[in-house]
Amino acid sequence: MNQDTTITFASLNLAAPLLRALVEKAYVHPSPIQARAIPPLLEGRDLIGCAQTGTGKTAAFALPILQRLGARPLPRTPRRPRALILTPTRELAAQIGDNIALYGRHLPLRHAVIFGGVGEHPQIRALAAGVEIIVATPGRLLDLMEQGHALLDRVETFVLDEADRMLDMGFAPDVKRIIARLPARRQSLLFSATMPEAIRELANRLLHDPVRVEVTPVASTAERIEQRVCHVQRHDKHRLLVHTLTQHAQGLVLVFSRTKHGANRLADNLGRDGIRAAAIHGNKSQGARQRALEDFRTGRTRVLVATDIAARGIDVKGIALVVNFDIPEEPEAYVHRIGRTARMGASGLALSFCDPSERSSLRDIQRLIRQSIPVHADHPFATGAPSEVRTERPAGPAAPIAPARHSGFWRSNRSPRRPGFRGLARAAGGS
Repeated sequence: MNQDTTITFASLNLAAPLLRALVEKAYVHPSPIQARAIPPLLEGRDLIGCAQTGTGKTAAFALPILQRLGARPLPRTPRRPRALILTPTRELAAQIGDNIALYGRHLPLRHAVIFGGVGEHPQIRALAAGVEIIVATPGRLLDLMEQGHALLDRVETFVLDEADRMLDMGFAPDVKRIIARLPARRQSLLFSATMPEAIRELANRLLHDPVRVEVTPVASTAERIEQRVCHVQRHDKHRLLVHTLTQHAQGLVLVFSRTKHGANRLADNLGRDGIRAAAIHGNKSQGARQRALEDFRTGRTRVLVATDIAARGIDVKGIALVVNFDIPEEPEAYVHRIGRTARMGASGLALSFCDPSERSSLRDIQRLIRQSIPVHADHPFATGAPSEVRTERPAGPAAPIAPARHSGFWRSNRSPRRPGFRGLARAAGGS
């Protein structure tokens, strides 16, 4: 990711306590989204941001929230936060909470992280004691709101993070009910990695005269990711994965499965092949998911097998290879998946294992990203691919595929229809 080294956090008019926390972490130059988003957010503007996790967007909204709250201190009121950050997954909520604690360590502000899968009583106690900021997933927050433990009538800043993933996970009704409880006068921010029509409609209703920040083209893939597709019969996919992991012996590897059962089976089979792997998906307990992520982050487990929903909150440095064991049926998911590698300017490799039944999904992906994914045929299980899959170049400019260096490497069930956001957009307009 390109950074303008003439811009520093100090030049963005951030308060001294925030700059002190950034200096302590040796953060000097903001990422592009931070440099473009922080100034208008400090002015109180609404904002729509097209950015994936890993671009620095958490600091882009967390720093202005902390500064605006700290500049106007008010007595803490039990159960009534002044800022709400709504995010789709527990992992992402926890990461945002950690970042708020880091950036706000020299400010007298409190925050609470609210999500399901754990006991609610510590969260209820935190809200009763009074916090300025809530970071929450929709389901648990609604539960606490209905019990009277969380009231949103004093929220000054509302952040809807990963809006497209909210849609994918079926949270539209929950988000609609939460937005209806917010005061009409507020600062609103919406972030989404892709901008389908439903998200654009929501943004038009939710935001007032927003600043638009787009750090990568909508639905594009990072130029530093080397993308390849391997045509293979379904029954040979596991052997191809073992071969790939043997050839690509360095760095962390994230493998995507379409289903929870498939993720478990794949991790178990890799274990029997002597490859330490773990699975992460929505049916895993919160403790099991956190342990798997921590083992992966520290390298104790080199291979993590994930479903799309579980992987959205994964922000781990050092992922050198992403493998699409199953081609995603939703083309946008491909962008999210391969974006787990090549983080913060690094390079990475993304391989997609495509069996004959998945070729139409591959064509849909190539149309979305407006580039043809080169075929890698030099592997022991290669099968022939139709010429239109090999050479098709969808209409529109083709993004370049930058070479990435990887020394020593390369010598189904249908998903349910995604719920729409049209009702949610109407609620946002009436809040």
